[in-house]
Amino acid sequence: MLIDIFHDPVCPWCRIGKKHLFDALAQLQKEEINIRWHPFLLDNTVPADGYEFRSFMQNRKGMKAEELQQMFDTTQRAAEAAGVKLDFEKIRLAVNTKLAHQLIALAPAKVKNDIVEAIYKAYFEDGLNIGDIDVIVAIGAAYHLDARELKLQLNDHNLIDAVVAESTFARLNGINSVPFFVINNKVKVNGSHSVEVFLENLNRAALLNIPAKI
Repeated sequence: MLIDIFHDPVCPWCRIGKKHLFDALAQLQKEEINIRWHPFLLDNTVPADGYEFRSFMQNRKGMKAEELQQMFDTTQRAAEAAGVKLDFEKIRLAVNTKLAHQLIALAPAKVKNDIVEAIYKAYFEDGLNIGDIDVIVAIGAAYHLDARELKLQLNDHNLIDAVVAESTFARLNGINSVPFFVINNKVKVNGSHSVEVFLENLNRAALLNIPAKI
């Protein structure tokens, strides 16, 4: 089964949706799962140093401070129900995620899903600046990627341009929000949804993939 996931590591609902999807996959009969991660830059105008998180979010959402806190509380409760942690009190910066997406692109297949999760944890639990190259290199090094080589690769403008181009391509093809999932190139799931909804769509995609009998 092939699953394409469009996401951004600063999107809390992407982390919730990822958890729901993987919980659903754990309930399927054993089948080879191939997951492809695709970048979706929510805001590529954020500078390398980032912006102060809460003021940025208030301006972006057009909310007062109390309304923003209510939104965070609601999202945090949804995350807790899913079994993941979101600590909005620890997040200090709204960041550009190009580097995070570059690391995911460079990660070997056997650790790619783990590195995606590590990036989410770094931002939403540890409050780290995942727009900082040293933070991203440290995440990669924890999964045995060579730090010196990785830093060189992350500074490769061809890779940076490829991430931006892929994100732009997704938008041009009608993906306007994340998380967004495409299963077996046929079934599309837009949003975090429940484990049950993912199971339903995974099973539907599997049935659609069965060759018709002649």
